Amino acid sequence: MFGFFKDKFNNLKQTVSNTAQMLVGNVTNAVGQEEEFSEFVLDDMEDVLISADLGVGYAAELVDKLRNQTKIKPADVKKYLKDEFSKTLKDAGSTEINIQDGLNIYFICGVNGVGKTTLIGKLAYKFRNSGKRVLIAAGDTFRAAAEEQLDIWSKRAGASIVRRDKADPASVVYEAIEKAKAENFDIVLVDTAGRLQNKFNLMEELKKIKSVIDKKAPEALRECMLVLDANTGQNGLQQAKVFSEAVNLTSVALTKLDGSAKGAIVLAVAKEMKLPVKLIGVGEKMEDLKEFNPDEFIEALFE
Repeated sequence: MFGFFKDKFNNLKQTVSNTAQMLVGNVTNAVGQEEEFSEFVLDDMEDVLISADLGVGYAAELVDKLRNQTKIKPADVKKYLKDEFSKTLKDAGSTEINIQDGLNIYFICGVNGVGKTTLIGKLAYKFRNSGKRVLIAAGDTFRAAAEEQLDIWSKRAGASIVRRDKADPASVVYEAIEKAKAENFDIVLVDTAGRLQNKFNLMEELKKIKSVIDKKAPEALRECMLVLDANTGQNGLQQAKVFSEAVNLTSVALTKLDGSAKGAIVLAVAKEMKLPVKLIGVGEKMEDLKEFNPDEFIEALFE
């Protein structure tokens, strides 16, 4: 585990309280008092899980496991869900950020508006605080506001930036990798566009950037991270599927988790995409980017 992610997250229970109510509280309230799992009770449970943004397939699977068995009673539903959710997060893979000696490249993607730029700024700040030299590649070159915002974040974080307004995004990334190698940077954070209106163009652009990284520094690529807004719920799952078509996603960062009732997207993405959530954004401050700890997340949900 890289050192800067060791900061203790004290407010996790409060942060996921809305999700906990939607996902655990509502299920317990709906079925916990029943004596047996009748079809009526199971249908009720499935509806509640789906409305909590767990996903239709996952909700159905959890409920199906309770059919035609007598061992687990409705009174045990909380423990049952806790065990199942823990297994789902574990099966999705390690939640530790990949980092090694030498150059480390992090390819950050996601639709516009999910908080990509802010996440990159906060990530740069954390890497800088751990003594790393950080370079940001402003790969969203057609949205001037994105580059300007990234420029402000880079200054706040003490990071360098490569930006070329209206330039080909892949050429910006190429230049950033050249600079990183020549000047011994430890970290390159690659920002990308997120315009889903023209899916084909976006996918081609992302593939082109990925191709540049693969040619220039394949051994340095540590994460292809998808940024999702916690409030998008099942839309987040669709976004994950779209982006996984273009790049080989390795992980997810979940922003705006504070106050969201749709944090179950963590579990849906882990289950359906086999992608671990590695970072969570829980506020506006520089320090409000945290490592995702599955055990702590589960404990906070079920307290």
